[in-house]
Amino acid sequence: MAARIPAEERLTNLVVALMATEIGLTKQQILDNVSGYRQRADAGVRSDALEKMFERDKDELRTLGVPVETIGDQADPNDLREARYRIPQAEYDLPSDIEFTAAELAVLQLAGSVWSAESASSDATAGVRKIRALGIDGDEPIIGFAPRITARDAAFPQLQDAIEKSRVVTFDYLKPGESAPRRRRIRPLALVDYEARWHVFGVDVDIDADRMFLLSRIVGDVKITPTSFSPELREGAGERALAGLQQVASQNSALLEITPGTEASLRLGRRGVPAATQGILVPFVDLHILADELASYGPEVRVVEPAALRDAVVDRLTAVVTTNSVAGETA
Repeated sequence: MAARIPAEERLTNLVVALMATEIGLTKQQILDNVSGYRQRADAGVRSDALEKMFERDKDELRTLGVPVETIGDQADPNDLREARYRIPQAEYDLPSDIEFTAAELAVLQLAGSVWSAESASSDATAGVRKIRALGIDGDEPIIGFAPRITARDAAFPQLQDAIEKSRVVTFDYLKPGESAPRRRRIRPLALVDYEARWHVFGVDVDIDADRMFLLSRIVGDVKITPTSFSPELREGAGERALAGLQQVASQNSALLEITPGTEASLRLGRRGVPAATQGILVPFVDLHILADELASYGPEVRVVEPAALRDAVVDRLTAVVTTNSVAGETA
C-alpha cells in the first residue's frame, strides 16, 4: 500500500523542489525524487495516476498564487513532452521596495515564531539533495517551508483523499440558524482557501448543482463512499470556486469604523477600501463568519452597516458578557 503522505506535505515538498533548481525539473524527475510522489511510485502506483496527481497539484499551487513556470522545448515551445517546471524566486519573493509598519512587523515576527530557523523538513531536504545529485544546480538553501502547527480543519484530509480518488462523500453540515445539521452528499471537486478559511467546492448530488461548503461547519467525520465520478469534473474547479467566492464578496460589503493603530486596523485595513464618507468598506462572503471575526476585536470596531451584521456582532458580544457573568457568580 502506498505511503500516506498528507497532501499539504506533498505540496510543500513540491514547492521546495521547484525552488531549488534554476533550469527546472522534468515531470519524471519530480515523480522519482519528491516525497509524496516517490513513496507512491515505490508502492506500485501507476505512472499515469502519478502524472494526474502532479497536474492537480500544479494547478492547485497556481490557484494559491504560487508561480509554477513551464519551460518547453526551445525549438518548439509547444512541445511539452520533455517540459521542465520551476518556481522563479524572483516572482515568488516579496518586492524589494515593500515596506512594513512596526505593527505589521510585529505580526510577521509572531507568525514566524511557529517556524524553525532551519524549517525545511527532512523529506524536503532529502529531495533537494537528490535533485542536486542529478547534476541540476540549485539556489541557496531554502528555509521556511515546514510549519510546526497546522490550521487545517479536521475534514480536510478526508476531502482531499476523496478528491484525489474522485469519490462521492457524505457529511453532516450545520448552517447558522439551524438547530440540527443536515446530511449532505457531494462530488468534491476542489478545496480552496479564501479569507483564511477552507471551503470545499463540489456538486450536491441530491440537487445536481454546484455548492460551496465551509469546512468548519462540517459536523463529525466525512465518509468516503464507494460511488465514483469522472475525474474530468475536477478540471478548472478550483478556479471556478474562487471566482464564485470573489463574486459573492463583490456583492456584499460592510461599512466599518475602526480604531487606528489596532489589530483590527491592521487586519481589516488590508482587505477594505476607504468609504466615501467615513470608515472603510470590507467585502465579505459570509455574514456570520465576519461577525465572529469582528466580535473578536471588541471595541476596536464599530459596524455601521448592514444592520444584520451589526446585530450579529452585538449578539456575540452579549453572549460573551453573559457567559463571563455566570462564570463569575459560580466561581
